[in-house]
Amino acid sequence: MRMVTFLRFFRMVRSKRSIDLARIQDMGLLAVKVGQILALRPDLLPPERCLELQGLYQRTHDVRAAPLSRLLERCAPSDFQSAFEHIEEEPLAAASIGQVHAARLLDGRDVVVKFVKDDFEAEFVKDVRRMKRWMSMVLLFAPRLRKVGNPMALLNHIEAYTLDELDLRNERRGQVRLQEAMASVASVFPMDLLRFPEVHEDLSSERVLVVERVRHPSIEDRINEGNLGWEDLLQLFRIQGAFMFGLGTFHGDLHPGNAMLDDDGVYTFIDTGAICEAPEHVRAALFGFFEHLARGDLDRAFTAMLGMASTPPTGARLDRYMRDMHALYDGFVGTSVSEVSLTQQMMKTVRTAVLAGCTFGEEAFPIIRSLMYMDGMVLRSHPDVDLISSMGPHLDAFKAIMPEASVDLPPPKDRLMTTTTPLAA
Repeated sequence: MRMVTFLRFFRMVRSKRSIDLARIQDMGLLAVKVGQILALRPDLLPPERCLELQGLYQRTHDVRAAPLSRLLERCAPSDFQSAFEHIEEEPLAAASIGQVHAARLLDGRDVVVKFVKDDFEAEFVKDVRRMKRWMSMVLLFAPRLRKVGNPMALLNHIEAYTLDELDLRNERRGQVRLQEAMASVASVFPMDLLRFPEVHEDLSSERVLVVERVRHPSIEDRINEGNLGWEDLLQLFRIQGAFMFGLGTFHGDLHPGNAMLDDDGVYTFIDTGAICEAPEHVRAALFGFFEHLARGDLDRAFTAMLGMASTPPTGARLDRYMRDMHALYDGFVGTSVSEVSLTQQMMKTVRTAVLAGCTFGEEAFPIIRSLMYMDGMVLRSHPDVDLISSMGPHLDAFKAIMPEASVDLPPPKDRLMTTTTPLAA
């Protein structure tokens, strides 16, 4: 990303005009990744701008497919095709980075072949290094920016996360991490309704991946067809919530296209290259927030969120935080997602918490993004449901696999005693 492109990107994001997502796509991979991160940062941008940028997660843009012959030449060894009965010329899907083709192995098994279309890594790394140099110069003249979103840490996160995505072998590594996490709690929290597709590691490499073709409809398909049951959707929350809150290792991009659901209620998670880790204090704070919120205990919910504050607010700052949170959540519990979107509510919550001193590092935002995905699924399929109240019983179940110190922490008395005005009931 050159300086002119860099300035054009931030001028677009900061302007009052609607954000042109197609133009961001044309600016390159780094621009897309920065835009996706900013979509989850209402402490850096107004919430309404964040919601616009979340369109970068939807993958609805048109992308021209690359010829299969060029992909095979570029990504696969010379004897690669000898393992297949056929590989279909027309792709099942094409995105800016990757492309997927249906195929059949010589033994008759149906698979998909994924390709990384170009050598994005070299140009991406060059763009990140260039932006780091610019940012270092900016921070020399404006050191306070280090405390507002920590831009250098943000760039380091984007670099590591994206390079992981560009190595298709991480899909199998991600499966293994999730399977090991599941196995560690199988006796107390079995997840029998989750499976992963078989990866053919002998045919896969950094730029090409051969994986079992899952023909079951995705959540996206079921929403579009109008046949996604509420109990099935709650089961998805039970599974993903257990990974996020209980195990701390979870699928970092579980959008509706990456969860397949068969007629027996069994889920298959695909595209597991982006696995995220949530530190214990992040899990405890967010879990406590939602647990007490589901029970209608707002004071304890808001206090739990302060577990992510580097320096917990006291006195007048704490009073203001509690008043703002009570105003924000007045009447929220018990409302349907069509009345108040969890996504919009979380954008406002993060902004309020940051003003009170909470530090949302990059490890917190994949959980928030996953909850936003869930909110979107509910809004499109069961808009009259009260998601927060429905989460309650499942949150209780997660306690069996959470670190003991994180479960049902009492509100810190030293924080609450510093208030100078009574808390709202």
